[in-house]
Amino acid sequence: MSPANGNGALPGLRKAAILVVLLGEEAAAQIYKHLPEEELQLLTQEITELGYVSPEEASQVLQEFYRLALTQEYLARGGPDYARRLLVKAFGEGGASALLEQVLRAQEARTHKLDRLDQVDPNRLAKLIEREHPQTIALILGHLGTAMAAAVLRLLPEPTRVAAVRRLAQMQQFSPEVVRRIAQVLHGKLESLGEQRRRSYGGVEAVAEMLNRIDPATSRAILDAIEHENAELALAIRNSMFTFEDLLGVPEASIRELLAQVDKKTLALALKGASEQLRAHLFKAMSSRAVEMLREDMEALGPVRAREVTRAQQEIVNLARTLEAQGKIILKAEAEESLVV
Repeated sequence: MSPANGNGALPGLRKAAILVVLLGEEAAAQIYKHLPEEELQLLTQEITELGYVSPEEASQVLQEFYRLALTQEYLARGGPDYARRLLVKAFGEGGASALLEQVLRAQEARTHKLDRLDQVDPNRLAKLIEREHPQTIALILGHLGTAMAAAVLRLLPEPTRVAAVRRLAQMQQFSPEVVRRIAQVLHGKLESLGEQRRRSYGGVEAVAEMLNRIDPATSRAILDAIEHENAELALAIRNSMFTFEDLLGVPEASIRELLAQVDKKTLALALKGASEQLRAHLFKAMSSRAVEMLREDMEALGPVRAREVTRAQQEIVNLARTLEAQGKIILKAEAEESLVV
């Protein structure tokens, strides 16, 4: 219910308190179960301070509640156009527009408050969504923090996992209207879990960050499956999962193997845009003579275009991934990897 509009209307909180009292204790208890703690406190305080409710106020609140409930029923049954046609017949054009606007605004606000989803048990959430459409699962994953999303992803069946990740990587292409409709569907499924926090919906970078949090074997299986259907998307995800600067975390032995196969001109060009920390890490795997020659090559290049540096860095990253796939180097250690002595 909306707040006071300056024309004598009751404040929204008072209307809510009056409605809860009029509906009785049993209905009030059910309403309380679905309210966030902050709203619950405000409503309880308002009920405590409610005082006398005139018959006119009670009638006004019940009539408004009936109209809004009717509007929500029409929307659920046939969508906005269907609801508008029926509401115009019942309340006129002006009344129909006001009711639709109020209900849709409330639905949107409700579905976009997603600030507690990360507090849900991952097992419970995975069970709840595993039979949903992959597009819906992708939207849920996009609302989670990276660690929580990775935990839920591990618990989903493999085909569902792959389909959801693919859609999450492409999700920035969704129109706001599509996102709004999916969010409304989500609310119906998730409202029993409480209010939650909204964040960016997804995209390649969000997927890359999430896959970086799960074990490499699972990550590779997901990406391999996506690659069969969309090689370009899989490549974009892989590129975001491991960047040129990430070589800083690669062991020296693997760096040495990589540098042995990199074209020296490409390496000089790539290092023109690298951080001093990464340069030092790579130089450690080289002889002093090789470092000296490489520095001379970098100086000889002079000013270079940023896109040329990026292209050279990506060429080295692609080579690193190829060598990793061949088992010749290690880019990312297995989770909880054990050592054999």
